[in-house]
Amino acid sequence: MAEPLRLKAKSASPGIASGPAFLAERPDAVPASRAVGGYSALEKAIDISIGELERLAEGADAESRDIIDFQIEVLRDPTIAEATGARMEADENVVFAWVATLDAYIGELEAADEEQMRARAVDILDIKNRVLGALAGTPIADFPPGSVFVGKDMEPSRFLAHDWSKGGGIALFAGSTAGHVALLARAKSVPMVVGTGRFSAADGDRVRVDGDAGAVVLQAGGMLIPAPAQMPAGDTQTGSSELRTADGVPIQLSININDPAEIDALDPATAGVGLMRSEFSVTSIADAANEERQLAIYRRVLEQAGDRPVIIRMLDIGGDKPLAGLEDLPALSASGLRGIRLLLARPEIARVQARALLRAAVFGRLSVMLPMVTFPDEIDRMRELFREEAEKLGRRAVLHRMPPIGMMVEVPAAALMLDAFGSAAFFSFGTNDLTQYLAASARDDIDADASKAAPAVLRLITQAVKLAAGKPTSICGDMAGNPGYLPGLLAAGLRHFSVAPARRPAIRSAIIGLNADGTRAAGE
Repeated sequence: MAEPLRLKAKSASPGIASGPAFLAERPDAVPASRAVGGYSALEKAIDISIGELERLAEGADAESRDIIDFQIEVLRDPTIAEATGARMEADENVVFAWVATLDAYIGELEAADEEQMRARAVDILDIKNRVLGALAGTPIADFPPGSVFVGKDMEPSRFLAHDWSKGGGIALFAGSTAGHVALLARAKSVPMVVGTGRFSAADGDRVRVDGDAGAVVLQAGGMLIPAPAQMPAGDTQTGSSELRTADGVPIQLSININDPAEIDALDPATAGVGLMRSEFSVTSIADAANEERQLAIYRRVLEQAGDRPVIIRMLDIGGDKPLAGLEDLPALSASGLRGIRLLLARPEIARVQARALLRAAVFGRLSVMLPMVTFPDEIDRMRELFREEAEKLGRRAVLHRMPPIGMMVEVPAAALMLDAFGSAAFFSFGTNDLTQYLAASARDDIDADASKAAPAVLRLITQAVKLAAGKPTSICGDMAGNPGYLPGLLAAGLRHFSVAPARRPAIRSAIIGLNADGTRAAGE
């Protein structure tokens, strides 16, 4: 049995508490977010949030009431409404206008010299997320009584809404002894420590908070998570693999993930993730603006994968994959404003996802893939956006890591000029769109045309692999999951296949019976 791990921390409220861990950054199942409207929807969400805070204040002590009054005052501040309205007039979506306005306020507080001012940033973060929840119809849920709350920080209203009569404590990776939650914890005699640094724990693991000595004891063999060193770009798709062709050439076989519900079925002993389609986890504009929810989903995938590589594709929205709340955008068609074009046209969406991915990268072997890339400058512009967001996180002392950034090869123009994409860390062929565009087919008709277009697709992939000039290259489209295409794909030089989990056994079996040049092994 693993020895308990004792982590040094700062005491924020004295006392000792033990209980099951509640991880604040987990992606709790939430109902599908409803589409949000314009400024009137924001006004309604603010009114809902003020009502919730006023109910929390009923019967609260004087200190708690002061904190709530401050938050209500901010929500009623006309300058907040004016700044949000100005962003909306500049054609910014209401959700992102609200997020950008509050983030600017939070950034000013976090940059303050006085610790008490810096500690107030979490109060503003609290009301930002409360209004976002009201806009999306997904209010912040309580956590089980008697639990030890584990997270980066804790919102004052979340503390006040919780029943502490059954015990429990608080262990924060960051936090402040001068913050409002620390003040409330001392007033209610809730043991609390801050500044533990990030550590790993699963929901329900026994955690002991020692607010007297300033320590956290993990009873289930947890570990402190240090900031890892930069991972070389060439390491993004490598990993030990027991799968080999009949003539002994190693093959990497990964799985595709569409739904967060599929994460728990991921077996790190057998496969990494060659493609996570993030657009199926981020289904509305409210989700796209929620950095913490995205972070929790990505972190969960990475932790489940262990030391296996995980490739998460940025939002490929548009065409047949709309994002609720963006229906009014022009040219949302299969060949119009979609994929990376939409992300660059709406950088507020890309910046939130970039921050979530940068923060998630410390939890595993993450690589980021860009969808529907057509021209090299699209990668350069997105890499610059990631650098800008990384610098902001660094100034806020938020743990993060720059992941390798590669591209999906699904546009014929890109495949024909793959040698021009020098800034891409890796390539992955998306044969669904590649087939559609080569065959000039409608999305609904592609199944009927796929087999006829396959020779042209295989020829293009063969040429493109040569142009990749040794960079990590994989395939994650439907052709990878069809044993009939494996000989041609192996002959093209592909050595990394990512398929739907249900197709993995059949593809594994087929690869074993083939040589690396695609010919059948002797005796097959």
